[in-house]
Amino acid sequence: MIHAEAESGDQPNVMKIPFNRNHRASNEKQYVEEVLSRAAYGAPYPFQERCRQWLEHRFDSEVVVTQSCTDALEMAALLCRVGPGDEVILPSFTFSSTATAFALRGAALVFVDIEPRLFNIDVDAVAKAVTARTKVIVAVNYAGNPCDIDALRRLSDDRDLLLVEDAAQSLMTERDGRQVGTTADLTTISFHNTKNIHCGEGGALVVNRPEFRSRAHILSEKGTNRRAFFLGEVDKYSWVDIGTSALPSELTSALLLSQLEDAVDVTESRRSAWSAYRDALRPLAERGLFSLPVDPDGVRHNAHIFHLLVREQEVRDELIRYLRDRSISAPFHYLPLHSSRAGLRHGRLSGGGEITDRVSSRLIRLPLWPGVPVRPVVEAIHDFFGVALDERFESVPTSLAAQSVESQRPGT
Repeated sequence: MIHAEAESGDQPNVMKIPFNRNHRASNEKQYVEEVLSRAAYGAPYPFQERCRQWLEHRFDSEVVVTQSCTDALEMAALLCRVGPGDEVILPSFTFSSTATAFALRGAALVFVDIEPRLFNIDVDAVAKAVTARTKVIVAVNYAGNPCDIDALRRLSDDRDLLLVEDAAQSLMTERDGRQVGTTADLTTISFHNTKNIHCGEGGALVVNRPEFRSRAHILSEKGTNRRAFFLGEVDKYSWVDIGTSALPSELTSALLLSQLEDAVDVTESRRSAWSAYRDALRPLAERGLFSLPVDPDGVRHNAHIFHLLVREQEVRDELIRYLRDRSISAPFHYLPLHSSRAGLRHGRLSGGGEITDRVSSRLIRLPLWPGVPVRPVVEAIHDFFGVALDERFESVPTSLAAQSVESQRPGT
């Protein structure tokens, strides 16, 4: 059954409508108990393997399951063999892990602006930022929507560059009927507890470049060929490369597998809530009070984020406070990396960052999770702007997202 659990229980001062509530998966307790019932938690790792198989079927490519998306990004940097003297191009509008993974290897970061429609990396800005020292382009899919990966693929091929897709937010997003994340050389996924499908902390590295696949497993096994040993390919394993301890525990893998098995229902529930927000808030957007997120042609997004882009930062800040006073948590998002303390130390901005600055200062994210009570949030936003709620929305259930999924399940 699709349901949600509050991040902080029912303690005082907890938001009545938190920004995020983690989905509790159907088989979660059963799988964890299976792990705990074993005398040892070590090899073999059946739940880790089942997660890997699920993801490989989804992406139709080799996958390494990791302890976090940060681990996956750091492995990507190792596979790309970046180091001092190399430049890595990435958007300024992203989380710090995207940058840190490559800065750790000594690469110089080159931040570029985003495009104004989906808030993904601007391909033209990337092309202008390429120099003789450029080695890698890192694209980020904001809110789960895919960037123009085909254009970036052509650019990287023309310039003999490696392409990494940070698709931390994109599991279950499809483009032309296919899971996004299969075009870049390497793709990273997050299962952090803020993501649609989560296990507290977790991630995955999708290895689309065949020559990287063997080394990816070596890196994840602390630089040893241990996996080859378990597969019977060598009679003993040894240290053969640098590496890291990237693989998740069986407890983490058990939680993750239960989530993956519910992924279709979770996605449909979130899409119902996303659509309800869009329909109810469209009249305000048509008045020019803010802009709504785009539903791109040919893309079936996973409804990871529903955001508003208001006209001024002051309006954004006032709206956040107004909603908070009504026990509704609606935060802003990324601060530009190009103007951060670490960004100034480890990188530089190529071209202008006007769109990044504008989006960062004006964007607000609405609560979105399976079962989120959409109508109270929408009513509060209408009240803030002094506009009556469209009567067509009055018949929508308060917990639209949960009901839209429950009605599809036999016996509920």
